Order: sequence, then C-alpha cells, then structure tokens
Amino acid sequence: MELEPERLLQEARENVEAAQSYRRELGQRLQGLQEARRQIKESASQTRDVLKQHFNDLKGTLGKLLDERLVTLLQEVDTIEQETIKPLDDCQKLIEHGVHAAEDLVQEGEVAILGGGGEQNEKLWNFTKKASHIQLDSLPEVPLLVDVPCLSAQLDDSILNIVKDHIFKHGTVASRPPVQIEELIEKPGGIIVRWCKVDDDFIAQDYRLQFRKCTSNHFEDVYVGSETEFIVLHIDPNVDYQFRVCARGDGRQEWSPWSVPQMGHSTLVPHEWTAGFEGYSLSSRRNIALRNDSESSGVLYSSAPTYFCGQTLTFRVETVGQPDRRDSIGVCAEKQNGYDSLQRDQAVCISTNGAVFVNGKEMTNQLPAVTSGSTVTFDVEAVTLGSTNNNEGGNFKLRVTISSNNREVVFDWLLDQSCGSLYFGCSFCYPGWKVLVF
Repeated sequence: MELEPERLLQEARENVEAAQSYRRELGQRLQGLQEARRQIKESASQTRDVLKQHFNDLKGTLGKLLDERLVTLLQEVDTIEQETIKPLDDCQKLIEHGVHAAEDLVQEGEVAILGGGGEQNEKLWNFTKKASHIQLDSLPEVPLLVDVPCLSAQLDDSILNIVKDHIFKHGTVASRPPVQIEELIEKPGGIIVRWCKVDDDFIAQDYRLQFRKCTSNHFEDVYVGSETEFIVLHIDPNVDYQFRVCARGDGRQEWSPWSVPQMGHSTLVPHEWTAGFEGYSLSSRRNIALRNDSESSGVLYSSAPTYFCGQTLTFRVETVGQPDRRDSIGVCAEKQNGYDSLQRDQAVCISTNGAVFVNGKEMTNQLPAVTSGSTVTFDVEAVTLGSTNNNEGGNFKLRVTISSNNREVVFDWLLDQSCGSLYFGCSFCYPGWKVLVF
C-alpha cells in the first residue's frame, strides 16, 4: 500500500514529461506552419511584383514595336508619294512650257494679222515660219487616274483577335514548381545535388541548377542538362550554401518556376594533391593535377590521408596523354617514395589500360581503358578488424569496389596494419593527363 503513492507520483512525472514533449512537438509544428505561411506570403508578393514588372515591360515593348511599325509604314507612304509625283511634276513643267509658248505665238499672230502697211506681209511670213517650227499638234501624254497610284492603308483587324488570344493565354501562375530538390549529399570539397519531378504531367527536357553562398544575394548557374543529379565542386567546408533547380518543358523555351531553395553544407575536408611535386602542375584549389613535361617521375600523393572507409572517392579524367601500363590511379595505406607507380604493396589502383592491381599483383578482372571524361570511383569498406587465420600475411581486410565506364570490380584488400584513413595518388609516364579528385 505504501508503494501506491510512489506509483502515482511516477505516473504524474511521466505524464508531465509526455505533456512537455507534446508541447514541444506542437511548438515545432506551429513554427512549421509559420514558415509555410511565410513562404506563401513571400512567394505571392514576389509573384505579384514579377507579374507587374513583366506586363509593364511588355506594354512598353509593344508600344515601341507599334511605333516602329508606324514609322516604317509612313516612310513607305512618303517613298511612294515622292517617286510617283516626280514624273507628274516633270510632265507639268513640259505642259506649262507649251502653254507659255502657245500664248506667245497667239499674241505674235494676232499682231501680224491686225498689222497694216508694207511690213504686214513680212510679219505674216515670219509668224508662219515660226509657227511651222512649233509642233502645235503634239500634245504630251497625261496618265489616266487608273494608271497612277492611289495610296491606301491595308489594316487587318484580325490581328487584334490574334493578339488578344495570345495575351489572354500569356503567363501562368503556378502554385508549385514542377521540380524540387530531393537530396543533398556532402562530399569532400563538394555537394551532390539530386532533384526530381513532382508534377507527373510535366515533361522535362532540361534542368537548370543554381547555387549561392547564404551570404550572397546572387545565384549562379552551375549546371544545365537532362540529368537529375550533379556534383557542385569548389564548396568551402562548413559554409552554408543554397541550391535551387528549375526545368524547361519539352519543346518550350521558357524555364519553369524555381524550386524551394534548399540549404546544405559539407563538413568534409576537401581532397588535395601534394603541392611542389616537380612532375605535376596543380589548380588553385589543388584538386586538379596535370602531368607536365618535366622528366621527373614518381607517384603524386594526396597532401593528407583524407579518404575514409565508407566514403566514395572519385577521379575524373579531364584530358589524356599517351597511355602506359605503368600508369596508376588509386589509394594506398601510406606514402612510399621511390616508386614510379601505385602498382606496389599496400596499394590498389587501376592503370590507364584498365588493368587492376592489388598489392602489386594484377587481377584477372579488368576494367575498360581510361579515356577523356572517364570517371573512376573507389568505394572501400572495412570487413575484418584484428588478426586473421590465413596465410596471406594480412590482419586488416578491406572490401574495395572500383567502378569505371559503367563496369566495376569487387575484391578484398589485405593490409599489414589497420588504418582509419587512406592516401590517394596517381602516376603517369607521359604528359597531358589531367585528373580531378573529389
């Protein structure tokens, strides 16, 4: 009976904790509602501003186009008028000259007829001689009215119906964009962005991905294409970035509304090649290595063991040089200077001809040859920790998957000692090879 109060007290405490948890959950949901309300309000306000600005711009552009067309038509009227009036002006001058000549001849003839005396015959003779030189029966051709232009404006009123139809169909208001960002996956020095369609009726032809630092006001284009996944590189660690995506419908020119921006960051240290190696030139971020013309040979290693088991390490071959079977791209337990290739103990690699090497031994399985644009990925997982009862000399087993050109090989890699992280490296005998690591 004495335990009953304790049970009641315990139940009361549990109920209080449950109520507190319930209150926290409700508070989070209220916050979610506020964010949803804010998104609706802000997007509605932005949409109004965009619509007003667009239609104001459209009205201004249409007004300019109509003014330009009016000027062009008026110029055509002026040109036709000038070109067709000129022959009439020339004809008028000729007629007026004839009128003046006829008037002078009439006056001279009347004087000769009315004149008397002995000089009359001479005046009549001179007048008759002069009149014979003037072609009084030759009249200039005057065009009929049907033969000269009668200008008019041909204006098709149906354009109003066409424009009205286009205007009434111009623009739409979408309550949701047809594509949304689905997942953000952090990578060393990068973030993989995946997106998907959320409108089954929308047929996407291309996608457009943009990103920005959260401290920036300007989004930058980083990808345009038909894929639904892209890795954004040159990401600074522990810095927040925003990503958004839109789509272009099949056969359309305009882009859809942007997706809801998603924020992501990478906590992983970017992969870097070791600087100062004579045979290789590095990019500013040291994630791209170019085999130069130096006669120096050897393996270019990572600056630190930044590759951890369970991650995916990716090499992308940007350009190629002359291949050699001693070439190598891979990972190793530790740096070992004095070697020309990763085809050695405590390392796994792929040669540019597709051959796979494990601890210096070539495997029977082979991958396609490495070409420009090839992507080679390494996935390493710990299988066994501690000592093993085998005669292969290893006490730490890793399962390695190497993928290249849509093919992969899977094998176990035995190391002499356990290691939490690995180095990566590459070696090329001839210049021209450029490799990006991420």
